[in-house]
Amino acid sequence: MNEKKERLIFDVTYQPQVRTVRDTQRIMLDVIVATLPIVGFGVYRFGWHVLLLVVSSMAAAVFFEWAYRRLLKKSITIDDLSAAVTGLLLIMVLPPQTPVWMAVVGDFFAIVIVKQLYGGIGKNFLNPALAGRAFLTASYSGVLTVVVIDGVTCATPLGFLKAGSPVPYTLAQSFFGAIPGSIGEISSFAILAGAAYLIARKVIRWRIPLSVIGTVACICLLFGHSGYGRFEWMLQNVCAGGVMFTGIFMATDYATSPVTIHGQIVYGIGIGALTMLIRYFGGYAEGCSYAILIMNLCTWAIDKACHRRQFGVSRADLAAQRAAAKAAKKEAAS
Repeated sequence: MNEKKERLIFDVTYQPQVRTVRDTQRIMLDVIVATLPIVGFGVYRFGWHVLLLVVSSMAAAVFFEWAYRRLLKKSITIDDLSAAVTGLLLIMVLPPQTPVWMAVVGDFFAIVIVKQLYGGIGKNFLNPALAGRAFLTASYSGVLTVVVIDGVTCATPLGFLKAGSPVPYTLAQSFFGAIPGSIGEISSFAILAGAAYLIARKVIRWRIPLSVIGTVACICLLFGHSGYGRFEWMLQNVCAGGVMFTGIFMATDYATSPVTIHGQIVYGIGIGALTMLIRYFGGYAEGCSYAILIMNLCTWAIDKACHRRQFGVSRADLAAQRAAAKAAKKEAAS
């Protein structure tokens, strides 16, 4: 018998129900560790203002959760680190020149409106960080739609792709991060390093990220775009935007993604398809954030459609149950 004493966590207060030796705090700490290469590269690429944004946003998110729960006399939950992760992920999808006060506004919306008003961690039906980003885009689109590096306003690769213009960045630059864009979305190399850590730690599974990225790649190869080679078009769409970061760090959020195996694949395919639909026909060059938020709303329906049959119950049993229910309903109506 294994003599090692480990505390098993079995929390059934909300979905998903997970039995594990790790609690929420450890999982969130793993997410923070996985973002360190991305944050480090962001500081290297855009300067110390990025670090100020990260620290300020995480502190503000923790404060808003503490203040809300203290005001309503609820148990304090800031030690699970979920609020800190929300503040961190929000900054990763914002441009590097974002003012600190704007990030704090986004934290308030993400923590108080999206997360806490619905009961706290595990009960929110939208990804808080992406909802905060969407709120800021709707409220301050003029600030968030441009990227400034060294005082020069720069168009992102997706901006060039949206306009159908030649992209002045090589695929290598797009992969390693020598491009303008949101803080956490420019370096696919750093993102994949973080993803490898999360998968190794079993914090996330491959199904959702691979479904998202694979769907985007397949649609790009299938439909292409005039003025670009299909392979170049595909690689630029995958590497030069939020597909990798949001597909790995946002779409895999436990509370807002399906728990069924087939449901996760359907969910990822839906995100990838909606992303490319927005990029091809929408007014935004990106689209990943809105695609995930839309699919968040469909999670319950996806899980309901993809759930497995009860163990020991055959298809014939289910058919008999449906027939009996239909007969009873018909008899009651008559």
